[in-house]
Amino acid sequence: MARFLLRAATAALLAAPLAPPVLAGVATSSGGFPTTLTAEGRQRLEGFDALREQAMARAAEAPPADRRVLERALSGTPQRLAPAHMAGEWRCRSIQFGPRGVTVYGEFRCRITDDAAGLRLEKLTGSQRQSGTFHDIGEARLGYLGAAAWGDGEGPRRYGEDPERDQAGYLVPLSASHLRLEYVSRFGFDMLDLRR
Repeated sequence: MARFLLRAATAALLAAPLAPPVLAGVATSSGGFPTTLTAEGRQRLEGFDALREQAMARAAEAPPADRRVLERALSGTPQRLAPAHMAGEWRCRSIQFGPRGVTVYGEFRCRITDDAAGLRLEKLTGSQRQSGTFHDIGEARLGYLGAAAWGDGEGPRRYGEDPERDQAGYLVPLSASHLRLEYVSRFGFDMLDLRR
C-alpha cells in the first residue's frame, strides 16, 4: 500500500509541470464560485436581484447629494477587464441600503491584488474593513465572496468563518478606473464604488 501511495504521489509531481497554465486575463481563485458558497451565501445570491431592486427603490427617497453619488456609482457599461487592469490602489466609497434608507460614506482606501491566490480585495481604511476574493463566473461581472472586519484592531476575515460577517455578490468592472462591487450581507444590500 505504501509503495502504491508513493508511486501515485510521484506521478502527480511529475505531471504537475505539464498542467496547462492559467490564462492571463481570467480571474482565478481556489475553490471557484459559486461552489464555495455557504448555504446562507447561496440564499443571499438567490435573492440578490430582488434585494437590489428594493435598494434602488429606496435610493429614490435619498437626499439629492446622496442620489448624485449613487448615480455616479451606477454609471458606465459593464465590460470584461483583465485582472492586471483591476489590480492596484483604489479610492472606495461604501453605499449602504438599510431599512432607514441610503447611507453614503466618505472615501476610503482599497487595494486589489492579483497573485497566485487570485484576484483579491482589501478595504484598508474605515471602521468596516472588508476583504474577499473575485471569481470568474463567465460573465463581464465577477463573483465575490468576502467578509467584514469591524474596527481598526481586527485583521482581515475570511468568507465562511462567521455568517454575521459574510458577504456574497458581484464585481462589475466598468473601466480600468471604475469598478462597482454590489453585495449582500446579513444586514442587506450594499455597494462599494471603486475609483482611481
